[in-house]
Amino acid sequence: MKTYKVLEIKQSVFENNDRQAELLREELKKEGVFLLNLMSSPGSGKTTTLLRTIKALKNEMNIGILEADIDSEVDAHKVSQSGAKVIQLHTGGMCHLDADMTKQGLKGLGTENVDLAILENVGNLVCPAEFDTGASKNAMILSIPEGDDKPLKYPLMFSIVDVLLINKIDAKDYFEFDLEAVKERVKKLNPNIKVIPISAKTGEGIEEWIDWIRKEVKTWKEN
Repeated sequence: MKTYKVLEIKQSVFENNDRQAELLREELKKEGVFLLNLMSSPGSGKTTTLLRTIKALKNEMNIGILEADIDSEVDAHKVSQSGAKVIQLHTGGMCHLDADMTKQGLKGLGTENVDLAILENVGNLVCPAEFDTGASKNAMILSIPEGDDKPLKYPLMFSIVDVLLINKIDAKDYFEFDLEAVKERVKKLNPNIKVIPISAKTGEGIEEWIDWIRKEVKTWKEN
């Protein structure tokens, strides 16, 4: 039996997405909902990282999860077992969410009593970077097997996120991945970015990621 809803979201009719994003941020601020937009390529470990995050924070915050996919309910089913409030968003072929689509998802989820809403965006390093979802903060995951050249190939994504999680650090000995080169490249694109190496599988580095979320939510609520 499903413990989550499935919502077929519609492409935004608004031309000015940036304006819609600002309006959504204002609404969420009034409601006290911190929205975190989590982006990555398919297979980077987003869902496993998300499950670790929920487990670490579920006794401190009421968490709502928006699972965005072109089609499929696999991730929503997994995450629904965690006890978090979940909604599956089907994008109807769109490779990203914009602010209005995110708003539709939040409405379907229901944000009453939600402290932290996490949007697991469509797996893609191109389209999601181009659309402001109205999130309070943006995060992305780069996994070791993907290679250390991704900041060179997809500079926009790395330039718009607040934190970069480098996942599958436990597998670094099996791949040619220059961690310091990645840090140097992303810092040139985005001097204020926070870089956190993690392993969603073993738990390495997860506490630093959780502390980052705690700090950002606290600062956001106080300002």
